[in-house]
Parts: sequence; C-alpha cells; structure tokens
Amino acid sequence: MGEREILSHPKVGASWEGYVIEETLTLLRPEAAYFWATHTGAELDLLLVKRGRRYGVEVKFQDAPRLTPSMRIALSDLRLQQLTVLYPGDQRYALDRRVTVVPLTELATHPEVVTRS
Repeated sequence: MGEREILSHPKVGASWEGYVIEETLTLLRPEAAYFWATHTGAELDLLLVKRGRRYGVEVKFQDAPRLTPSMRIALSDLRLQQLTVLYPGDQRYALDRRVTVVPLTELATHPEVVTRS
C-alpha cells in the first residue's frame, strides 16, 4: 500500500488520533487523563490533570486546524488552563488566547508545550 492509499484510508484520522494520544500520555505522564464529551455533542480528545491544573488536547489530522465550538465549550465548562491542538503540520499558531495549534514534532522535543500556563 502506497502513501496516497494510506492517507486516503477512512481510518487514518482515528489511527493518527490514537497514536498522538499515546505519545502525549507517554511524554507528559499526567496525574489523570480522560476523554470528555457532553450530551449535546461537544467533546475533547484528552483532558489532562497535571500539577492540579486542567489542560485540554485536541488531535486533528488536518493542514490548518481551526477553533471549534467544542473547543470553546471545553475551555469554559472544564475551566482549562489551556488547550493545545496537535497536528501533523509544521507551523505553530494561536487560535485564541488559550488555544494553540502545535506540530506533533514539537511535542516530542518540548512536551511542556501542552502544560504551560
């Protein structure tokens, strides 16, 4: 199977998400980690508790992730210190005061990027 076939497979996003979550947990070693969702459909891929503070992680297999209603709800309802969107790109950028899009490669060298306040 070639790269094009792999990238167009319907399960590539779920596979990417699982890989990134596993790497994040391995690198950060949080006190607690959860998947979070509401009855209305908002969800967060990873809610981390580290040093008594709450951090959110969203995993996106996209070129340019954007701020979503789910992210806004998670920030408010969970009172997150910050929310980090991990993606396969190479540019870091802010979506909001407490939401940053970060390349996965940066997490490998600077895992604190997820838990800085």
